[in-house]
Amino acid sequence: MKQTFYLFVLSIFCCLQHSCLPANTENYDICILGATSAGVTAAYSAKMMGKSVIIIEPSYHLGGLSSGGLGQTDIGNKMAITGLARDFYQRIGKHYGKEEQWTFEPHVAKQVFQNYLDSANVQVKYGHQLISASKQGKEIRTINLLNLADSSHHTIGAKMFIDCSYEGDLLAAANITYTIGRESNKQYLENWNGVQLLDKHQFPDDIDPYIVKGDPESGILWGISNDWLQPTGSADNKLQAYNFRLCLTDSLENSVAITKPEGYDSTQFELLLRYIEKKKPTELNWALMHIQPMPGRKTDINNSGPFSTDMIGANYQYPEASYAERLEIINTHKKYTLGLLYFLGHDIRVPKHLRNEMLKYGLAKDEFTDTDNFTPQLYIREARRMVSDYVMTESHCIGQDVVTDPIGMAAYTMDSHNCQRIVINGMVKNEGDVQKGLGGLAPYPISYRSIIPKKAECSNLLVPVCLSASHIAFGSIRMEPVFMVLGQSAGVAASLAINHGVELTDLDVKIIQKELTNNPTADRRTSKYPFKTAH
Repeated sequence: MKQTFYLFVLSIFCCLQHSCLPANTENYDICILGATSAGVTAAYSAKMMGKSVIIIEPSYHLGGLSSGGLGQTDIGNKMAITGLARDFYQRIGKHYGKEEQWTFEPHVAKQVFQNYLDSANVQVKYGHQLISASKQGKEIRTINLLNLADSSHHTIGAKMFIDCSYEGDLLAAANITYTIGRESNKQYLENWNGVQLLDKHQFPDDIDPYIVKGDPESGILWGISNDWLQPTGSADNKLQAYNFRLCLTDSLENSVAITKPEGYDSTQFELLLRYIEKKKPTELNWALMHIQPMPGRKTDINNSGPFSTDMIGANYQYPEASYAERLEIINTHKKYTLGLLYFLGHDIRVPKHLRNEMLKYGLAKDEFTDTDNFTPQLYIREARRMVSDYVMTESHCIGQDVVTDPIGMAAYTMDSHNCQRIVINGMVKNEGDVQKGLGGLAPYPISYRSIIPKKAECSNLLVPVCLSASHIAFGSIRMEPVFMVLGQSAGVAASLAINHGVELTDLDVKIIQKELTNNPTADRRTSKYPFKTAH
């Protein structure tokens, strides 16, 4: 009798240990970190499958880069863009009176994302920063948050978690294996990983790097590193450069003048002057920046040339930095960018035709109205990358290896922006820019195993943005439409794992594929699943 009683008490204790969380915990089926484009598609797809969902966003911005200035969509091949991602571009098209559209204004994209959330009744907690994650064995039980509005602390519990941040903050908090920087080519038998000194976005020969030309003792110009060039293909922890995708306009009625930013220092652009002197560009486009026309007489401006909107070498600390430190890095990039635009428009050493062209543009008055018309979203091209039981590599990009468990496709070239600016043989050179076509199988499939952690490390986390891929493979995968595709796949997989009561690694990928294939934008909230929901 006593033995039976003790077994009963023990069973109750085990149940309580599994189900009881702190009294102030908010509980959901699925918790998503990051209101990025992937975060929205993950949340919408899970909610359409009848799950309770919450999105945690450390900032106050919705849609990540897709609503943050990147309106000229990098695709590679539209065949790769399916499901909710394709639906997104069709909704954009509807706004402009077309079947679908791949170029768009930031506020239009933000409204489309908001429409998804509104129609699915998905709540977003803005201004909530991740403090920590609590695990029991392999399972994440709760995450702890700081509310910036009132400095209060909150705890969120969920059956499944999805890290849709650009930084991979939840995977790091959950002690999942990850990497930062470039692997050696030898690690995954690749050709275009590691250090690469190539000719794209490169300085021409004979541009002097020294403050006093020809005098190494005078020191090097701003923006140049003292590091030495390492062997081709060798590993390091350097990151491809970040920048802002700039929404400017030449409409006087809708323009806000670009003024001198606080802390402006024209000596930052001495190297740019030397490049202009050597190159003698006839216009801004391509030589100094890539000005891409957008609807509404607006632009999506990206980096182009050896000295442009990319702030090379200023982001190395970003992935592991605190939120406060990241904000400093973001503001440093913002000051640099506004300083660059101001310099090109006002410094009399810049040729007059370039100054006149720059002065035609201003910030768009009807964009980013809550952040002084400047995008709050820094282009985090690469930060942490998970290392799971399956790693996407260059061999997948070029079709030498083909995954057996696809849950999305990618089609963009293997792409990395420059990672450092150094002195080589008395000349300034950029290093790290790689642009290599795929060949072989394009679009190519992305493995389900690459968006879930190692089986031994975690049972209820999906990582569709900072997925398991080598640096150079990630450079092909890391496009916003692909993140949307993978976000939807993650939302579906999380929902199905709950329905079947299994760990993510034990979920049959064919079930995910079937759900994605059969009417992938449908509302499943009224469906009756023939299996028990896990508790």
